[in-house]
Amino acid sequence: MARPLRIEYPGAYYHVMNRGLVYSDIFLDDNDRQRFLLLIGKEVKSALGVYEISTILKGIIRSRAGARYEGQSE
Repeated sequence: MARPLRIEYPGAYYHVMNRGLVYSDIFLDDNDRQRFLLLIGKEVKSALGVYEISTILKGIIRSRAGARYEGQSE
């Protein structure tokens, strides 16, 4: 059974998550982490909370636009 479609509109709030495979690090180094945050910052209007350790990144973000981002999976 397919999951329901995402509700997408400008200013929507989303729970986002990124987890390393088999507890591996999700960033190569601090520069890699900074580049990732810079790219996200261009697309996100605001972040209510972000939890990040070397193997997991989670957060609640508010979108700048309602359209799906290039890097976002279906």
